[in-house]
Amino acid sequence: MTRRHDDDPVLITEAQVSFDDEFSARKRRYSIIMLCRIPCLLLAGLFGIAFNMPLVAVLFIVLSVPLPWVAVLIANDRLPKKAGKVNHYRPNRKALPEVSEAQIIEAAESLDARSHRTDGPRQDRQDAPDHEPPHPEQAPPRTGTDG
Repeated sequence: MTRRHDDDPVLITEAQVSFDDEFSARKRRYSIIMLCRIPCLLLAGLFGIAFNMPLVAVLFIVLSVPLPWVAVLIANDRLPKKAGKVNHYRPNRKALPEVSEAQIIEAAESLDARSHRTDGPRQDRQDAPDHEPPHPEQAPPRTGTDG
């Protein structure tokens, strides 16, 4: 089993139960086991006095004697770990699968597809290879107003 390093990220699934929660769970287990001792002693008295069955009464007393010891052992034990597989962060995994070159769409291809649409009048393409910029003497002067 490998140990977790301090610089590794802590996943919430590996986080330990808080001390207060663990302590209250231990107290609850101890109390439940010790409460089982009271009925054993009451049944021992009932069978010994009322039903005149001393062997059954001694059996209940013998059962109730180790209960404090068992309660202390169980209460001082750790809480059981979660029975699930913990997901660990693995940085060497690929983030995305590689895309083949057939699936890559170039910007020029998408512009070509846009220019071939027939959904209305459009300006002529200015980035065509046969397009030449106008000579300065051929271009009309700009006045700054339309019309």
